[in-house]
Amino acid sequence: MSPSWRVNSQFDGGNIRVRSINGDRAELEIVADNGSDFYQWFFFRVVGAAGRRLSLRIGNAGGAAYPDGWPGYAARMSVDRAEWLQVPTRYEGGVLVIEPEVPADSAWFAYFAPYSEEQHHDLVASAALQPGVRYRSLGRSLDGREIDCLELGEGPLQVWLYGRQHPGETMAEWWMEGAIEKLVDPADPVARVLRRRATFHLVPNINPDGAARGHLRTNAKGVNLNREWHAPTAERSPEVLAVRNAMDETGVDFAIDAHGDEAIPAVFLAGFEGIAAVTERQLRLYTLYERTLERLSPDFQTKRGYPKTPAGRGNMSMSTTQLAERYGAVSMTLEMPFKDNDDLPDPAYGWSAERSKRLGEACLAALHAILGELEAG
Repeated sequence: MSPSWRVNSQFDGGNIRVRSINGDRAELEIVADNGSDFYQWFFFRVVGAAGRRLSLRIGNAGGAAYPDGWPGYAARMSVDRAEWLQVPTRYEGGVLVIEPEVPADSAWFAYFAPYSEEQHHDLVASAALQPGVRYRSLGRSLDGREIDCLELGEGPLQVWLYGRQHPGETMAEWWMEGAIEKLVDPADPVARVLRRRATFHLVPNINPDGAARGHLRTNAKGVNLNREWHAPTAERSPEVLAVRNAMDETGVDFAIDAHGDEAIPAVFLAGFEGIAAVTERQLRLYTLYERTLERLSPDFQTKRGYPKTPAGRGNMSMSTTQLAERYGAVSMTLEMPFKDNDDLPDPAYGWSAERSKRLGEACLAALHAILGELEAG
């Protein structure tokens, strides 16, 4: 007998495998990235369950890439694909149990608010039409998608902002959307100064294949792009090769690589202190930016984050360290939570797409605040 309701993930960015549906209970599994053992991102649709309280049980959650991300986490649900609310979620015995009361016969569930390929195209197209914005493709992904880049500004400082090296970290592209919308706003005084004194290179999604395939962390071939920056190749990581080649053309003075962290319920930065050629200037400007952002955004903090890497022990395969060493850049990895931000919790939405966008705006305001120091060196 067929169940009276269904679970489906056959769409852009979708990821789930249905083991069984019995009554109000579904046994599910997350599908690993192609060619990889990584998995944690899920995104699926429930059809025909209006008015029911379901038990959606992800049975392989304990084997996910970051199982420490599940305690204290809440899945997101949407009926209009615009508003994503937290729903009751618990983790026990290696199983992630999502227990929503489903308000409509079509509802979507995701690890975080998704950012679809169509949204990406809309973002790029609308921004590229704004005065002073130049579009170019830096190259193609393994599946043949364009690596979209938006350029604007006339100043000598070369600023690179990029997101979704890890495609399941969708908050990164929401952050990019917030930054792009601010930068192209002709009435925004901070953006006007930034465009006059710097040139921006904006790559909203460096891993479009992984995003479309519903991957957590890798490209179409199962390669973690943020471990390829020391030696990218056209065969394994053409996405990184295309972006790094473009960076070689321009140089890099300042860069932010936007990410999401599964386990830490906070917003924080990770830097480049472990590189062999680190300078006092780089460290001073990085610390200045970090403190400035903390002053400007209550969502940002400096008490929690990753341990500092000892001098000379930096991982040169990662973009932040590679850019700092290769170009002398003030580069950084920005991490946002999949959980809520414990310093400023929101019971309804948790850390959200909207908060990611606002943080993108705040990061540009912090850059504006230290422009003089960056220019002076």
